[in-house]
Amino acid sequence: MQSSASPGRAGLLLGAAAYALWGVLPLYIHLLQQVPALQVLAHRVLWSVLLLALVIVALRRARPILQAARGRTLLLLVASASLIAINWLVYIWAVQHHHVLEASLGYFINPLVNVALGMAVLGERLRRLQGVAIAVAAAGVAILAVSGGGALWISLALALSFGLYGLVRKVAAIDALGGLTVETLLLAPIALALLVQAGHAGEGAFGQSTRLDLLLMLAGPVTTAPLLMFAAAARRLPLATLGLLQYIAPSFQFAQAVLFFDEPVGLVHVVTFALIWTGCALYALDSLRAARMSRALPK
Repeated sequence: MQSSASPGRAGLLLGAAAYALWGVLPLYIHLLQQVPALQVLAHRVLWSVLLLALVIVALRRARPILQAARGRTLLLLVASASLIAINWLVYIWAVQHHHVLEASLGYFINPLVNVALGMAVLGERLRRLQGVAIAVAAAGVAILAVSGGGALWISLALALSFGLYGLVRKVAAIDALGGLTVETLLLAPIALALLVQAGHAGEGAFGQSTRLDLLLMLAGPVTTAPLLMFAAAARRLPLATLGLLQYIAPSFQFAQAVLFFDEPVGLVHVVTFALIWTGCALYALDSLRAARMSRALPK
């Protein structure tokens, strides 16, 4: 009994830790306020490459990753690398320009975007409660759009880019570690070129101070550690449990926007988030119910 429970507890801890780290990411990015978003993104890519290289060498995974990243899979990873770069850049820019509230909204609606993309692209069947959840959340987004309150484009860009990223990675025949490694390797030449250009122009952030250099170098573990934790948790937990844990990150972001960054929350935000949270609650309820029904089916 103890041995069967331990993987579940470990998975829960790893999953919660991964989403918590993603949730406090604005605090880290806020420390890099004086660094242009493109340079933050470039450092995030390059230091991640270095860290991932160490992990892959330690795990002896280089050959399987190279064998997997060919043909159609490589083309899909080019697309996913572009999407995750857009997602990271928009997120960094949003935090630096005091739009953490809109960023959290994007990740609240992301699970519902995933359901809609699965139905539209993969032909997955939409359960009734999922349809209601999407409709309620869409009403919240529509209210924010009509009112003109907040930078809605940030929320939609984050939700759609990450949703499409997840869709591409779902059909790419490579695991999380291998996929992230190839994606960062594909982005590395562009990242390096950006930093070299910034350095020649006298605008490079790296080398200005020890504190700033250490913060930029920290971008590697900040990027890779949560993903590796998540990948380990995904092997140990049911999808329904992961589906509930994913709301930790945007909840933390919302709290930081209000408590730490003093971003204004008007009536339209209250109404919008109430509808979004209702949609998320319905989605979570549907996931739990589907998981119970699945366990009840005869093996």
